[in-house]
Amino acid sequence: MVEVSTLGALAALVVAISLILKKVPPAYGMIIGALVGGVIGGVSLTDTVSLMIGGAQGIVTAVLRILAAGVLAGVLIESGAATSIAETIVKKVGETRALLALAVATMILTAVGVFVDVAVITVAPIALAIARRADLSKMAILLAMVGGGKAGNVMSPNPNAIAAADAFNVPLTSVMAAGVIPGLCGMFFAYFIAKKLVNKGSKVQEHEVVAVDHSRLPTFGASIVAPLVAIALLALRPIAGINVDPLIALPLGGLMGAVVMGRFRDTNHFAVSGLSRMAPVAVMLLGTGTLAGIIANSGLKDGLIDILTASGLPSYLLAPISGAMMALATASTTAGTAVASSVFSHTILELGVPALAGAAMIHAGATITDHMPHGSFFHATGGAVHMDIKERLKLIPYESAVGLMIAVVSTLIFGVFGLFV
Repeated sequence: MVEVSTLGALAALVVAISLILKKVPPAYGMIIGALVGGVIGGVSLTDTVSLMIGGAQGIVTAVLRILAAGVLAGVLIESGAATSIAETIVKKVGETRALLALAVATMILTAVGVFVDVAVITVAPIALAIARRADLSKMAILLAMVGGGKAGNVMSPNPNAIAAADAFNVPLTSVMAAGVIPGLCGMFFAYFIAKKLVNKGSKVQEHEVVAVDHSRLPTFGASIVAPLVAIALLALRPIAGINVDPLIALPLGGLMGAVVMGRFRDTNHFAVSGLSRMAPVAVMLLGTGTLAGIIANSGLKDGLIDILTASGLPSYLLAPISGAMMALATASTTAGTAVASSVFSHTILELGVPALAGAAMIHAGATITDHMPHGSFFHATGGAVHMDIKERLKLIPYESAVGLMIAVVSTLIFGVFGLFV
């Protein structure tokens, strides 16, 4: 097997990051990075392309499941179910604990299968209205929502969890369950920091508050059916030994939700919308696969392990560190988790770390650095609350602190104490 030098692997990452920063589509950025890295790494052009294709092939099963998940996402977002769920949670928690309500609402939306940036965009109109009334800063409401989103993301059937479950060959529900305690700790930590930020930065202006039309929203009961059915079908594997693949469970949940909301005739519209949201992620993941193919067959992996060994740190730390490094490179939870899982899964398993522990810690590690400015999440979430770039940049250390909290708790549970594995 040909091996790319460590320099080549680093060159691949640097080129990919530079191109993504220059607004080149992430898939192309990573493909070009992989190609350049392979050649710099001393591998012939033919072998470089073979490594890239091999890496992309390893991601295909996750891509198929992610495309299928588009049906559930489309139903939740287009039917108004996501907004209905968010509004109900905010009402129940109450405006006196507004920041907690926003964090919980974003967490639950993300946990039931809405993309983290879409969850923030969905909750944002409610957040802006509350912030205007309660005189809260934009930084406080955005951190509460982003923290809730990160928390929900590690316990959701979203593309990142699908990628981790596929690479480590563990049930999707196990990866989701593994994120619950770390996620809740991260959510409460985000609420704690957000409370300290209520007077820091700009406030919401009158013209930024948007009225939401409540008349056409489905009821909370009908809205929650789609994710409940999907999660129940996925849960059959650990509970009863009946394996319903996410490829079937996620779209079926979406369809059942559409039926209960009386919107079955709109199913095609929901599916088209869901596919249009998932297609860029699927395409990005194929690009991610090419980059993973180069890094997986390079000296970078062994270099990281040597550094860990020399420092005397335990081997299981490779999981959260690789998740954080790859998410930093790609500015995406999904791409970061996918690259780290496909590159490091075999090594992590060989080091004696159980499969579920490896998947959970990589997944949690990716939340530390997935909000960097060269990714779409940074801009989509800032735009949702009309925040300028300068102020949005100031939020990065707080977001990283929330991600670090999630990763530390996950590492304590699965690495230090080796529980639930």
